[in-house]
Amino acid sequence: MDKKKRKKYLTLIMPLIGIAIGVIIAPLDLLPLWLSPQPNTIEKVLEEGINADIDGILLYVETSDKPPSIYSAGVNNKMAGSSLQADTLFKIASISKMFMAVSIVKLVDNQSLSLDDTLATLLPQRSQIINNADSITLGMLVQHTSGIPDFVNQQGHHWFEPASQASDYFALVANKPPLFSPGEDYRYSNTNYLLLGEIMDRALGYHHSRFIQQHILAPLSLSDTYYSLSEVDNDAVASGYWYGYQDDLKSLNFVAPGGSMIASAGDVATFIRALNKGALLSPSEQQLYERLYPLEHDGWLPGYHSKARYYADIDTVVVQFTNTTGGETWGLANVVGGKATAMANIVFERAVNVVERESQQ
Repeated sequence: MDKKKRKKYLTLIMPLIGIAIGVIIAPLDLLPLWLSPQPNTIEKVLEEGINADIDGILLYVETSDKPPSIYSAGVNNKMAGSSLQADTLFKIASISKMFMAVSIVKLVDNQSLSLDDTLATLLPQRSQIINNADSITLGMLVQHTSGIPDFVNQQGHHWFEPASQASDYFALVANKPPLFSPGEDYRYSNTNYLLLGEIMDRALGYHHSRFIQQHILAPLSLSDTYYSLSEVDNDAVASGYWYGYQDDLKSLNFVAPGGSMIASAGDVATFIRALNKGALLSPSEQQLYERLYPLEHDGWLPGYHSKARYYADIDTVVVQFTNTTGGETWGLANVVGGKATAMANIVFERAVNVVERESQQ
């Protein structure tokens, strides 16, 4: 796909990393998948997704008293015709924000930071370019209630040309008007976590990725989770595709904190279970985390869509990776994240329906 077409599609779609996509009125070209009869097996659910032109799907289902069940369909790499494997690494995009939120909670709990600290105090050098820095608190940044514009929505941001340094993204939001007064509303903004990365670095005296490794990855034995693409063997990472095109988007390296991490489905499932069941955080940390941030998340980057959920009623974690994003829809509504993302959401909900039904048998 040439760059002009890529930018055109992304401008039309305006994807927001990590936001769960809700389709209130389904575009007409999604209706066949949305309205087709519910399949009775996960294999058939995934087959429907592949028939709808998702290139590859990996679904990981883990219930506490059973070995995990791993399902895959379609291809990992189109050229090689390879399939997604249980240990295939994936760009988990904004699921990374959960790891950062856990880290912030730990630093607040040990009094290295305070949720009431202002951005002006925490990052004096950035407060010169961020409006309301003297009234935006650390807690607001974590909860997306700061009102700071999202750098991914600014002119000059191109998904297919990621910055080589995370700090480069600040130029896109410098002195931009706030979306609302701090604490008065909610708007998901990747800029919040860009700032949180620098705040943690300043508080710790070293890069926050080391804190994530020492306090989350190591205790949970997450040996297939990495902070950035540069840390892993390229061959171990799933290929990613834009709907209707052949280009492999794997090499795009997204470095912004809260969107950079790479992991296997099994590691994501272990993390989600530990966070939901209280096995990762102390009681005081758990209480604080649940006040601040969700216990589930989606991730979106060009070529990669991920979903991670824990269902308490059946004590089951479900993680889905798909390696296709983009695509225009037609009819009654457009879809944030593209046609492929909307289809992936439908596939996920149908797969969960099967998991829930089988748990009752």
